[in-house]
Amino acid sequence: MRVRAVFLLCLAILFALTPLMLPSFDGYDPEDFPVQVLRPSVQPAGYAFSIWLVIYAGLILHAGFGLLRRADDPVWDRPRLPLMAALVLGTTWVALAEDQPVAGTVTILVMLAAALVAVLRTGREDRLWLMPPIALLAGWVTAAAGAASGVTLAGLGWLTDTASAVVCILAVLVLAAAMQLRVGRVPEYGAAVIWALVGIVVANWGLNPTVAWLALAGAVVMGAVTVLAWRRG
Repeated sequence: MRVRAVFLLCLAILFALTPLMLPSFDGYDPEDFPVQVLRPSVQPAGYAFSIWLVIYAGLILHAGFGLLRRADDPVWDRPRLPLMAALVLGTTWVALAEDQPVAGTVTILVMLAAALVAVLRTGREDRLWLMPPIALLAGWVTAAAGAASGVTLAGLGWLTDTASAVVCILAVLVLAAAMQLRVGRVPEYGAAVIWALVGIVVANWGLNPTVAWLALAGAVVMGAVTVLAWRRG
C-alpha cells in the first residue's frame, strides 16, 4: 500500500507539471483536422480552465496526506490504482493533444473511465481529504472528454459544429447525472460539470444561441440532480 501511496504522490506532482510541456496550448489545433472549426462551440470559455489549478492542488494534497497519514489504510488504497491510471493517461493526453487530436480524444475517454472507477471505489471517510479531489477531477474530465469528442466530431466532418456540441453536451449531461445519482453526497463532481457547462454558456452567448441555451439548461438540470443526490444521501 505504501508503495502505491508514494507512486500516487509522484504522479500527482508530474500531472500538475504537465502544462509546462505545452505552455501555450489552448485546445486542439483546427489545422490538424480535415474540417477547420476556428471556434468550437462545445469548448468552454478560457477562464473555465482555471479549475485545473484547484484540481492539481487538490490531488497533490490528497496524495501527500494519504502518504503521510493513510499510507496503509485500505479505504484510501482502493482508489489509488485507477486514480494513478487516470493521471498517467492525463499526462499522455497533454503529449498527444498538440498534434494528434484523435488519439488525444481516445486517451481522454479512457482517462474518464479510470477517473470514474476511482470515484466509485472511494469511500466517504475523511470527507475533506479523500473524496473531493478525486470527484472534482472526475467531474471536470467528464466535461472535458465531451468537449474533446465534440471538437473531434466536428473537425472530422462527421457532424456540424453545432450538432456535435449538442450531441456531446447531452451525452455529458446523461453520464454526469447518472454518476451523480450513483455517488450521492459528492457535490464536487456535479460542481465541476456545472462549471464547465457555464463556461460553454459564456463562450457561446450571443454567438450560438442553440448551444448557449442548451448548456444553460444542462447546468440547471445538473444543479438539480446534485441537490437531489445530496438529499437522497
